[in-house]
Amino acid sequence: MQLTTPRLELGPFSPDDGAALHGYLGRSDVVRFEPYGPLSRAECDAEALRRVTDPRFVAVRLTGGTLVGHLYAARVEPQAWRTWTVGYVFAPGHGGRGYATEAVDALLDALVHDGARRLTARCDPRNDRSWRLLERVGMRREGHEREAASFADDEHGDPVWHDAYLYAQLAHERPDAARTGR
Repeated sequence: MQLTTPRLELGPFSPDDGAALHGYLGRSDVVRFEPYGPLSRAECDAEALRRVTDPRFVAVRLTGGTLVGHLYAARVEPQAWRTWTVGYVFAPGHGGRGYATEAVDALLDALVHDGARRLTARCDPRNDRSWRLLERVGMRREGHEREAASFADDEHGDPVWHDAYLYAQLAHERPDAARTGR
């Protein structure tokens, strides 16, 4: 996927993105709501290499090349349903400027343009920055899933469950759907 917005370039990862990935995926505050803990520099180097060939991950760069975050888009089975789920993680040093909103909005438009009928996302209810972003791009909260996921175990080895909000949007609900005939 190659997309440009007024301020961003969305595209493939580079094998050299390990240091930039570590700049945010190495931080516990950034990955608090992700299914993994902070990654080491070596893990980020390996992850950058892996993402070069994984089309589900899209690097988000400022015009000029600085990696500020990434998007995730995966088709939900069965393919005939034309449903995609999306996610995102952004570097906090670039927060508050609307980059995440701009990037996610562009991703959703591109998925619809490529034939998506339904777009979904999930987030932890405690992650208010995430669900507010989903609402800014026009997604609606369709559900509150109780004890829907666990990314860690307690001291007894039992899962620590947390809730999840389910967000979704249909292609014809995208802001420019009427204008483009989607």
